[in-house]
Amino acid sequence: MNKTLFLWLFVTFLVSSCSFKKDKLTDDSTAAINTIAVIIDDQLWNSEVGDSIRNKLASPVLGLPQEEPLFTINQYPVKLFEGFSTDTRNIIIVKKENETKFEIKENEFALPQNTIHISGKTVAEILEILEENAPRIIQKMRAVEIAQNQKIFRDSLLNTQKIQKKFNIDILVPSKYEYVMRRKNFIWLKSEITSGNTSLIIYQVPYSAIHNGSAVSDIVRTRDSIGRKFIHGSVYGTKMVTEEAYSPYFSKTMLAGRKAFETKGTWQMKNDFMSGPFINYAIFDKANKRILVLEGFCYAPSKEKRDLMFELESMIKSIQFKK
Repeated sequence: MNKTLFLWLFVTFLVSSCSFKKDKLTDDSTAAINTIAVIIDDQLWNSEVGDSIRNKLASPVLGLPQEEPLFTINQYPVKLFEGFSTDTRNIIIVKKENETKFEIKENEFALPQNTIHISGKTVAEILEILEENAPRIIQKMRAVEIAQNQKIFRDSLLNTQKIQKKFNIDILVPSKYEYVMRRKNFIWLKSEITSGNTSLIIYQVPYSAIHNGSAVSDIVRTRDSIGRKFIHGSVYGTKMVTEEAYSPYFSKTMLAGRKAFETKGTWQMKNDFMSGPFINYAIFDKANKRILVLEGFCYAPSKEKRDLMFELESMIKSIQFKK
């Protein structure tokens, strides 16, 4: 079969099986987590526009020991895919045309979904739109991916009554996690994966333990004290500590309606060779005069870690404080 005939048959199949109809949206998108479909002609993709998209949306994830992209990008030419239904949750359609436009449409082809429409008369106009709106695009896309992860969790949840009783919170935890340690003001849950594991720990400290002016050092000191006390390796004398060679990434945020500090970095097992990334949220629960800390970390030396850590972040961001 020659290439021309193959392409014609492929396009015909897409038209017949994937044509978009408003009244028949694809529900429950099955696309891989953190994947974007970029619909753009090759000429633009191989220009400054494509470079800008890659630099912004495939930039390295903060806090990982090796470089991994924020999103996995799949590029398709406009003529082949424009107007066709797709179950990808995040789509960017970029065109060079007479209308200058930036628009975010929700659930245009599937549920849930963000479709970003960008067009400009010149390459410079398109670049300006991307520069101005990239943070908003990333925020929208990450939000829909977190919601999708949390929806997957609900299919099979762990009984979290022990967490509710100890910390007076609700949180979504997949049933693949198990309680491995429970102490006063501390819980550790773990899920075994091929050649490693992922962990969620929850603990509380006094409201005065972390200060605005010294937040990073206070958080590192607090998590290292927890590691010394509870998180040890298989070899005697090993304990989890924050990796000293790299400064953690720190930002202020809101979580469950409360002020919180987000810290991303790498941990290591002192006196051992284990290490990996962590994401830590210190939530200021003023009503209960405490700081509630939720941290996810993983040990997966032979695996990419972006989606493992994103799963842990999605779990943490499902937290709700009980009245």
